[in-house]
Amino acid sequence: MAEEDARISKTVSGIAVSEIKEMAMRAAKIEDVASLTWGLPSFQTPEFIRQAIARQLDSDPDLGKYTLPDGLPAFREAAAEAHKRATGLVVEPDRNVMISAGNMQGLNALFHVLLNPGDEIIVADPGFASHLHQIRLCGGRPVYWKLDESRGWRLDPDALSDLISPSTKAIVLVSPSNPTGTIFPERDLRRVGQMARDRGVLILLDDPYSHFCYENRHRFFNLAAVPELSDHVVYLFTFSKVYAMTGWRIGYMIMPEVLKKQVLKVHDATIICAPRVSQLAALAALTEEPDHVQGFERILANRRTMICERLDRLPHVFQYVKPEGAYYVFPRILAEPEDSFEFCVRLLDAAKVTLTPGRAFGPAGKHHVRMAYCVQEETIERAFDRMEKYFGN
Repeated sequence: MAEEDARISKTVSGIAVSEIKEMAMRAAKIEDVASLTWGLPSFQTPEFIRQAIARQLDSDPDLGKYTLPDGLPAFREAAAEAHKRATGLVVEPDRNVMISAGNMQGLNALFHVLLNPGDEIIVADPGFASHLHQIRLCGGRPVYWKLDESRGWRLDPDALSDLISPSTKAIVLVSPSNPTGTIFPERDLRRVGQMARDRGVLILLDDPYSHFCYENRHRFFNLAAVPELSDHVVYLFTFSKVYAMTGWRIGYMIMPEVLKKQVLKVHDATIICAPRVSQLAALAALTEEPDHVQGFERILANRRTMICERLDRLPHVFQYVKPEGAYYVFPRILAEPEDSFEFCVRLLDAAKVTLTPGRAFGPAGKHHVRMAYCVQEETIERAFDRMEKYFGN
């Protein structure tokens, strides 16, 4: 065993599989589990996207071929137009737009470009678990920027200045947040942007959830819309959530030209290009009229109400902040055991309910769990019926 272990890099052996996936894999071995673990929306990819690809299966002889590394020109043009609609800013498809195999692959390429061994990336705490793994795999060190739970998991811009060091390369932001569902206020985001600009640090905006803001739509602010930050912001959009395309693995990045030239090297060496079929599906998503987004958001809003009402019936077990967007809630554990991983494993074994340990999202999540309400209503009801029986109400 020692000889076999010696072949494995210390970087890889030093991390574990994301506990989101670990709990999902544990649950897969147990029959009839009610899972609130994975942020996998229950929706089918909208019909207009599926029909667009169905038409091309027989008519497009190049459907199964590579594209250029930065993506189909028509898709890059459509992404530039989408970015203009969202932010008001004009970007050049050839200079500033890069097609990725989803935001995870896009961020992975960026971390490879930015990080020398020991360099630092500032991440919200709690923040998305896989960001932490990617930073470490690229030789970097995540620096935790603790969110203020007492104020609804708000950013603390005053604390950021002390976290930025000569080794800091970037700050990663997700708003609405995973796992807390917080929409970060415009005033705080602008302060962060100014601080990053003054200190020569990039901001990486990972955007899976901005279409899901419910009654808080007016509070959402895209920092990529600030013209004076255009050289200091990389905006990443994924089709996974709002278009229910998690398995298509497709997204786009808007970035400074000097950065795109470097990202292309990593992208070409690791993936060559995002799948052409997925690029064509995403092109249809951007160029045909979507009529599903409001329906998705309405269903998710109802599920948010449902999961909060069920949490209210377990006040001796969980204490939570109502999420403002995305489709997660991140309650604090009041029952025993307070350690999130042990809590989740016991709950799975005893009640056949799967949650995600909050410690996966950073030190601030040690005594929390993440619950995803993008699942079917009956799954939410079944999970909470079982938890009420297990904990008593």
